[in-house]
Amino acid sequence: MRRRSSYDPYRGRSPLRTLLKIVAVVLAVVLVVSVVVLYFLDPYWTYTPDGPRLQLPWEDQEEPSAAPSPTPSASPLPTIVVETAEPAETPLHAAALSREALWDAAAVQTQVEAAGANAALFDMKGDDGRLGYASALELAQAAGVSDQTAGLNEAIAALNAQEGLYTVARVSCFRDNAMPRQRNDLAVRSSAGNWRDQEGVRWLSPASQEARQYLSGVCLELAALGFDEILLDNASFPAAGELGSITQGGGGTDPSPVLAGFYAEVRQAVRDRYPDVKISVAAPAEALEPGAAPSGGQTLSLLASSGLDRIWVRGTADLSQADQALSQGGVSGGVADLVAILAQPGGEEESWSLWWG
Repeated sequence: MRRRSSYDPYRGRSPLRTLLKIVAVVLAVVLVVSVVVLYFLDPYWTYTPDGPRLQLPWEDQEEPSAAPSPTPSASPLPTIVVETAEPAETPLHAAALSREALWDAAAVQTQVEAAGANAALFDMKGDDGRLGYASALELAQAAGVSDQTAGLNEAIAALNAQEGLYTVARVSCFRDNAMPRQRNDLAVRSSAGNWRDQEGVRWLSPASQEARQYLSGVCLELAALGFDEILLDNASFPAAGELGSITQGGGGTDPSPVLAGFYAEVRQAVRDRYPDVKISVAAPAEALEPGAAPSGGQTLSLLASSGLDRIWVRGTADLSQADQALSQGGVSGGVADLVAILAQPGGEEESWSLWWG
């Protein structure tokens, strides 16, 4: 038997197998890295007609463009400011109509046009104290001065809703021949009872808060019926008659603040709910004269600072002097208009009103 030599060559691991393993590991690492790189670079691949293209984020930045060199020019153009003037308010031309016309809207329009006017004026609280509508005020009902004719308020509302018709409600404020007979505590008084003016008409006292509240309530109800403007007439203390015989409810030494408070109360009562309704006041022409004695408490300074929309002027057809007086009194846009109370139609460019004959 042949003996195995201890010097036979050793047949262990092959060098080729080791090399193949190394190659396999390297390929695996390359594959993993490729997958990771493709995963994170996927959002940056774009496809163009020339094939896929890798667009890296830093390649999106564009080179800043050079700022254009300034071009020398002439002096800068001047800035032109165009001011739009407020449209002038159309002058008021009012025609006084009877309460019977409240029932016929078509007839009202015809009468207004026949008078050359653009507004209708109605006496909704007369000097006699009676109201031209159905009032819900407790004081009016208790005194029996409210007109309870069925359908009257509906007719008034329909009239005021007519397109193109401007309506004004006159309210004889404190000159009231009815209410003082029912409520002496609200009246201007004398030693003989209720004080009466030169025409025998009684007056409510502007100093009475309840009387002022009643009148504010009347104005509010008229605004609710749709009147465009409310004219406060006789909105003062008495200015004519036996003033020395007044013992209670007179104006005292300084009546203007009381009237200023009344005007403010009416404005607030109406405008809080009906802001488009104008509130106006009637005053004698002498009240617009600088330095004139108070006419029942109405003075130039009071009217100039009243905040009311119009002043209706008795006793003058030429309002230029009144305009000048108001300007001298410090009015700067506080009064929108002056209305001359006339017996015949006035000029086209001025505001006027025809009164009851």
